[in-house]
Amino acid sequence: MSTETTTIQYRAGQTPWNKDKLIGQKPPLKLKEIWAIRIRLQLAKRSRELALFNLAIDSKLRGCDLVKLRASDVNHGDHVVCRAMVMQLKTGRPVQFELTEPTRDAVAAWIANKHLSASQYLFPSRMTASPHITTRQYARMVKSWLRLIGLDPELYGTHSLRRTKAALIYR
Repeated sequence: MSTETTTIQYRAGQTPWNKDKLIGQKPPLKLKEIWAIRIRLQLAKRSRELALFNLAIDSKLRGCDLVKLRASDVNHGDHVVCRAMVMQLKTGRPVQFELTEPTRDAVAAWIANKHLSASQYLFPSRMTASPHITTRQYARMVKSWLRLIGLDPELYGTHSLRRTKAALIYR
């Protein structure tokens, strides 16, 4: 019995889409990197991005679940809740997460700034065709945050933010 290896032939000038790309899990952010991004977003007065970044770290939600959060998911009455529960799209299971003080402050400032009602998406799109920002827009924001502090965006991704809090707790 012989084993045959399959090789893919590429036309002249073509290269595989994943050549020289990092394959596998992307690493979580370190504590100093989290604070570096937070400080820069605060100084730039980017309240939407600060609220999104802090929620991404605290909630450990996938990008598709994060962009679809409604104001009522994290805000009751005139205050942001300490603990929230959201149903995940992929698994259909509820996930509960705790919001830290910096996250509650950032989300409260964003909601007040945007005058969001309970039924509105927490991160509405600026385009009328979409009710909330897309996961692609979120991914572009993550890349811009990483560039802000001098990290290579190719080494990290949206899933890095999801894994960050668990990695910090584990340490």
